[in-house]
Amino acid sequence: MKIEIYGKAVLARPAEPVDTITPELLAILDEMVPMLKEHRGVGLAAPQIGIGKRFFVMNPGDKVRKVINPEILNTGNAFAEMEEGCLSVPGIHKKVRRPRRITVRYTNETGELIEEELKDYPARVFMHEYDHLDGILFVDRISPIAKKMIAKQLEDLRLKEA
Repeated sequence: MKIEIYGKAVLARPAEPVDTITPELLAILDEMVPMLKEHRGVGLAAPQIGIGKRFFVMNPGDKVRKVINPEILNTGNAFAEMEEGCLSVPGIHKKVRRPRRITVRYTNETGELIEEELKDYPARVFMHEYDHLDGILFVDRISPIAKKMIAKQLEDLRLKEA
């Protein structure tokens, strides 16, 4: 399993829903968790490993979540801006404005439907990974000026992967 880097088509495409929780899917989820630790990440979505399906793992420090077919049901009205990075966009960190609180629903690895409220950092990590499932990278959410400032770095990443 390798992490796909900025410029790969799978990162820009919306992912397909997971139909069935299979032993293969569970094995992939299990393999993604140590990858997080190895790469010092807090989240890893299926498109980042070349799989166009709606699932991700995250560990924002409170607990490891294996998230299948997530939905964001509600977002709070308070926003926070915080620097984000991404394993698929190495070496680039920029501030992204996101809601501080969200209510989410997803299926976990045992097939249980989970609904929970996340706030602050866990909410941010969930939204970042959720974006991956819609073909959105954090650099797509920064201001045009900020994006212009990193345009050469992004182009270098894209060319390196081509």
